[in-house]
Amino acid sequence: MIDISPTSDQYINPMDITLNYSEDDNPLTLKSDFILSLMELIVGGKAGLEPVEKTVVDRCVHMVYREYLQDPRPEKMPVLGDLHALLCQQPEPEAQRLATALEIYVSGSLNVFNHRTNVKINSRIVCYVIKKLGKQLKKFGMQVVQDQVWGRVSENREAHKSTRLYIDEMHLLLREEQTAAYTVEIWKRFRKWGGIPTGITQNVKDLLSSREIENIFENSDFVYMLNQAGGDRQILAKQLNISPHQLGYVTNSNAGEGLLFFGSVIIPFVDHFPKDTELYEIMTTRLEDLAAQ
Repeated sequence: MIDISPTSDQYINPMDITLNYSEDDNPLTLKSDFILSLMELIVGGKAGLEPVEKTVVDRCVHMVYREYLQDPRPEKMPVLGDLHALLCQQPEPEAQRLATALEIYVSGSLNVFNHRTNVKINSRIVCYVIKKLGKQLKKFGMQVVQDQVWGRVSENREAHKSTRLYIDEMHLLLREEQTAAYTVEIWKRFRKWGGIPTGITQNVKDLLSSREIENIFENSDFVYMLNQAGGDRQILAKQLNISPHQLGYVTNSNAGEGLLFFGSVIIPFVDHFPKDTELYEIMTTRLEDLAAQ
């Protein structure tokens, strides 16, 4: 369990890179794309980064990893502060603007990600908790965690292992344009590299309001749908081509009842989980069950 918050002493470094980070010979190409997406979040604005700003960031990314890639030891892994220092040294005025925007994440009150990673993520099950990050850091944190998971996927691929990723409150990743675009990119990339991503959400309307949701659905073979609100049902019926008869299975349905989508097949299901089991006691979130325990 990795708890990431401004008051936590557990850190993950957004600058982490592995030599098998990309299928190309040069892992910096993919890492540069990630850092560009981070800088777009930091700088903000609908237009994103200007072309000159992208060039400056890409230049600094290649410079900041030069020493590490020559001698890849953990103590030489760069941090955000190293990137900030290089931005400050660039002659372009755009570089100074980027450095100023990044400063709060390096030496300001949001510097939780300006540390080298000090947690081990080689356990069989790893859970990242970012609910305490707060509004200002939540989007940044979601991006960083996805990149950390990508590093694990690339290592597992090298070892011929598959990686399962479960994203709770999936709609939050698709709410902002920058995080949505990177999430779709990760979703597609995972499937090619032996990753099995699963998105979980109760806020179907928020999920489907994203412009990127079609890309997610097109790259998902399996959908598990439980009882839905009226407005959500109509949107889902149109998006997934569900007939009125099939919609009945997610209309006022009981717990454990719904529809399964697998490829082009839609199957109604009933799965009443036995309540007299130790597993149910561990998993239940119903207040009446917890009171009885």
